[in-house]
Amino acid sequence: MNGLRRLLDKLSIYLPLIVMALLALASWWLVRSVPVLLTPEANKPVRQDPDYRLADFSVKSFNASGRMTHEVIGDKAQHYPATEALHIDRVRIYAESDSGAKMNARAEQGIATDDGKQVTLIGNAYAIKHPQETRPQIELQGERLVALPDEDRVVSADPVQITRDHDVFTGNTMDFNSNTGEHVLQGRVRGTLAPKPRKTP
Repeated sequence: MNGLRRLLDKLSIYLPLIVMALLALASWWLVRSVPVLLTPEANKPVRQDPDYRLADFSVKSFNASGRMTHEVIGDKAQHYPATEALHIDRVRIYAESDSGAKMNARAEQGIATDDGKQVTLIGNAYAIKHPQETRPQIELQGERLVALPDEDRVVSADPVQITRDHDVFTGNTMDFNSNTGEHVLQGRVRGTLAPKPRKTP
């Protein structure tokens, strides 16, 4: 009996140390385990293949009053979550600004960002700003055009041709305001001005 009591006395001396060791071991396990258990979904690899596909589709945007301002049409499309972009075959675009300026565009392929702020036209890209009041018709042609709908702009870092009525201009880069019709060409810029018709007396 006395031996058992001495053993219990010794254990009571080391009990706090044993409890502290167990707590330290539990803390170490918790620190190592929690990051694995709580890893956010964002850290998972983003899939590189398309997550959905469309065929013969049309996507429309409207302003606060319910008037359609943009429309993107395509034969086929694939959405890639890795780049947050929609890749479109035979893309066609319609846009109308608040001032009533209307524009159509088309290309063999298009890449539209998920936020709708940029549509890149690739392959025989063509855009036309329709005449409005005293402003003439303007056509844009190039291998690649980038439409920025929210800014009413079409830009290109590749050679482009602009036809304004019968006048033709070419340049290495372009910044075109689809609302006002103003454009800036840079690089090797050339222009051909058609003779104006003579006024009859």
